[in-house]
Amino acid sequence: MTQSTDTEGSRLRRIEGRHNALVKDLRQAFSRGELTATGECAIEGFRLIEEAVRSGLKFRAVFFSDSAQSRAARLLPQLGGHVETLLLPDKLFGATVPSETPQGVAALAHLKKFSLAEILEHPSPGPILVIAGVQDPGNLGTILRSAEAFGAKGVLLGEGTVSVYNSKVVRASAGSAFRVMLAKVELADAISQMRARSSRLVAASSHKGSPLPQADLRGEVAVFVGNEGAGLDKKLLAQMDELIMIPHSPKVESLNAGVAASIILYEAARQTT
Repeated sequence: MTQSTDTEGSRLRRIEGRHNALVKDLRQAFSRGELTATGECAIEGFRLIEEAVRSGLKFRAVFFSDSAQSRAARLLPQLGGHVETLLLPDKLFGATVPSETPQGVAALAHLKKFSLAEILEHPSPGPILVIAGVQDPGNLGTILRSAEAFGAKGVLLGEGTVSVYNSKVVRASAGSAFRVMLAKVELADAISQMRARSSRLVAASSHKGSPLPQADLRGEVAVFVGNEGAGLDKKLLAQMDELIMIPHSPKVESLNAGVAASIILYEAARQTT
C-alpha cells in the first residue's frame, strides 16, 4: 500500500509494506553489505547522506521514518527533483535499517567506481594503498578516511577484505568512501601491473623492516596492509621490495591496522610536501 503525503512543499510517497521493491533492495543491501542488483550502496544517517550529496553521488531513493519526517524539509531540497523519496512507518524502517540507533533516514546511492588503470595513472604524488585481508569494517573505514586526509593516490581492495559497501565501513569512513578512488582487484594482477610501472612495493610489518622514519615513501609506491591478526600472506611478503615498521613500545605487540595505515600515510604525506 502506498500513498502520497505533503512535507514542507515536497512530496513523500508513503510505503506501508515490507515487500515494496525499494524497501527490499535497501534491506538486502544493508544485510549483505554489497551493492544492489542495479549497483547501489545502502547508507544510513543524516550527516552521511549530506556527505553523499556534497560528494556528487547519484541517488536512486531516500527513505525517511515517520519520526524523522520533520528532517525531510532540510534534506529534500539538496536531492533535486528526480530522486524517489519514501516515508516508512517507524517499525518498518527499524526492520529495514540495521543500525542500533537509527536516525530515521537512509538511502540507496551509486558510489563512484574506478578501475585499477585509472588509479595507477592518477597524477597524485601520494602512495597507492593496497588492502590485503583487512576484515574489520571499522579498520577499513578508518583507513579510507586517512587515505583521503593524507592524499593517497587510491585504495586497492584485495581478496579477503571486508566489502567497502558494508554500512559500518561507510559510516566509519565519515564520507571518505564516497570520494577516495577505490578499486576491487585481484592482488596478483595488481602487482603485475604495478611492476610494469616500476612501482616499489612496501609492506607494513609489526616487528621487522626499516623503521618508518627511514623509509622512502616518495614516487611510485604501493603500501600493502594485511590482515589484523595474520598480517600479509607469505607469498605476498616474498614479492615486496621492502618491509617497514612503526617503532613502538615493546609492551605493545602490534598496532591496530587502521592506526598503522594512518601513521604510514601521514609519513608519506610529510615526505611529499
